[in-house]
Amino acid sequence: MALRAALRRLLGRAGDGGDAIRVRVLLKGRTGAGWYDCDERLTLPRGATLATLIEVASQRGIRLREALAESPHLKHTLMLNGERCPVDDNAGRALADGDEIYLLAPFAGG
Repeated sequence: MALRAALRRLLGRAGDGGDAIRVRVLLKGRTGAGWYDCDERLTLPRGATLATLIEVASQRGIRLREALAESPHLKHTLMLNGERCPVDDNAGRALADGDEIYLLAPFAGG
Protein backbone atom coordinates (compact mmCIF):
# COMPACT_ATOMS: atom_id res chain seq x y z
CA MET A 1 0.00 0.00 0.00
CA ALA A 2 1.29 3.46 -0.76
CA LEU A 3 2.74 5.09 2.32
CA ARG A 4 0.86 8.34 1.76
CA ALA A 5 -2.51 6.57 1.41
CA ALA A 6 -1.80 4.44 4.50
CA LEU A 7 -0.92 7.51 6.57
CA ARG A 8 -4.06 9.34 5.47
CA ARG A 9 -6.22 6.38 6.44
CA LEU A 10 -4.41 5.96 9.77
CA LEU A 11 -4.78 9.64 10.62
CA GLY A 12 -8.42 9.69 9.57
CA ARG A 13 -7.87 11.90 6.55
CA ALA A 14 -9.06 9.61 3.78
CA GLY A 15 -10.15 12.69 1.89
CA ASP A 16 -11.13 16.27 2.43
CA GLY A 17 -14.55 15.24 3.73
CA GLY A 18 -16.04 15.90 0.32
CA ASP A 19 -17.49 13.59 -2.26
CA ALA A 20 -14.29 13.16 -4.25
CA ILE A 21 -11.05 11.22 -4.07
CA ARG A 22 -7.75 11.71 -5.90
CA VAL A 23 -5.98 8.78 -7.51
CA ARG A 24 -2.57 8.79 -9.17
CA VAL A 25 -2.27 6.99 -12.52
CA LEU A 26 1.22 6.08 -13.75
CA LEU A 27 1.47 4.50 -17.20
CA LYS A 28 4.90 3.94 -18.76
CA GLY A 29 6.39 1.91 -21.58
CA ARG A 30 5.84 0.54 -25.07
CA THR A 31 2.55 -1.24 -25.54
CA GLY A 32 1.56 -2.49 -28.96
CA ALA A 33 2.51 0.17 -31.48
CA GLY A 34 2.56 3.05 -29.02
CA TRP A 35 4.66 4.50 -26.25
CA TYR A 36 2.79 5.46 -23.10
CA ASP A 37 4.07 8.06 -20.67
CA CYS A 38 1.53 9.31 -18.17
CA ASP A 39 1.77 10.46 -14.57
CA GLU A 40 -1.56 12.08 -13.70
CA ARG A 41 -3.75 12.59 -10.68
CA LEU A 42 -7.44 12.12 -11.35
CA THR A 43 -10.32 13.30 -9.23
CA LEU A 44 -13.02 10.65 -8.97
CA PRO A 45 -16.31 10.42 -7.09
CA ARG A 46 -16.10 8.74 -3.70
CA GLY A 47 -16.97 5.07 -4.19
CA ALA A 48 -15.35 4.93 -7.65
CA THR A 49 -14.08 1.52 -8.71
CA LEU A 50 -11.18 0.41 -10.85
CA ALA A 51 -13.62 0.16 -13.78
CA THR A 52 -14.72 3.76 -13.10
CA LEU A 53 -11.09 4.87 -13.13
CA ILE A 54 -10.49 3.24 -16.52
CA GLU A 55 -13.58 4.96 -17.95
CA VAL A 56 -12.76 8.39 -16.50
CA ALA A 57 -9.14 8.11 -17.64
CA SER A 58 -10.34 7.40 -21.17
CA GLN A 59 -12.68 10.40 -21.10
CA ARG A 60 -9.75 12.60 -20.03
CA GLY A 61 -7.43 11.42 -22.79
CA ILE A 62 -5.36 9.04 -20.67
CA ARG A 63 -4.92 5.94 -22.80
CA LEU A 64 -5.15 3.34 -20.00
CA ARG A 65 -7.96 1.41 -21.71
CA GLU A 66 -6.02 1.32 -24.99
CA ALA A 67 -2.85 0.09 -23.27
CA LEU A 68 -4.81 -2.73 -21.63
CA ALA A 69 -6.44 -3.66 -24.96
CA GLU A 70 -3.19 -3.57 -26.96
CA SER A 71 -1.29 -5.75 -24.48
CA PRO A 72 -3.80 -8.02 -22.72
CA HIS A 73 -1.11 -9.42 -20.39
CA LEU A 74 -1.04 -5.99 -18.72
CA LYS A 75 -4.55 -6.65 -17.38
CA HIS A 76 -2.89 -9.20 -15.10
CA THR A 77 0.02 -7.02 -14.00
CA LEU A 78 -1.68 -3.72 -13.14
CA MET A 79 -0.53 -2.57 -9.71
CA LEU A 80 -2.66 -0.87 -7.05
CA ASN A 81 -0.64 0.63 -4.22
CA GLY A 82 2.28 -1.65 -5.00
CA GLU A 83 0.25 -4.87 -5.11
CA ARG A 84 -0.69 -6.82 -8.22
CA CYS A 85 -4.33 -6.13 -9.04
CA PRO A 86 -5.62 -8.05 -12.09
CA VAL A 87 -8.21 -5.87 -13.82
CA ASP A 88 -10.77 -8.59 -14.58
CA ASP A 89 -10.78 -9.80 -10.96
CA ASN A 90 -10.83 -6.30 -9.45
CA ALA A 91 -12.93 -4.14 -11.79
CA GLY A 92 -15.49 -3.61 -9.00
CA ARG A 93 -12.88 -2.86 -6.33
CA ALA A 94 -13.49 0.51 -4.66
CA LEU A 95 -10.65 3.00 -4.76
CA ALA A 96 -9.66 5.32 -1.92
CA ASP A 97 -8.16 8.78 -1.74
CA GLY A 98 -4.43 8.60 -2.36
CA ASP A 99 -4.47 5.27 -4.19
CA GLU A 100 -1.83 4.78 -6.86
CA ILE A 101 -2.36 2.78 -10.05
CA TYR A 102 0.71 1.66 -11.98
CA LEU A 103 0.76 0.05 -15.40
CA LEU A 104 4.33 -0.51 -16.46
CA ALA A 105 4.95 -2.26 -19.76
CA PRO A 106 7.78 -4.79 -19.54
CA PHE A 107 11.11 -3.98 -21.12
CA ALA A 108 13.20 -6.53 -22.94
CA GLY A 109 16.57 -6.46 -24.51
CA GLY A 110 20.09 -7.44 -24.02
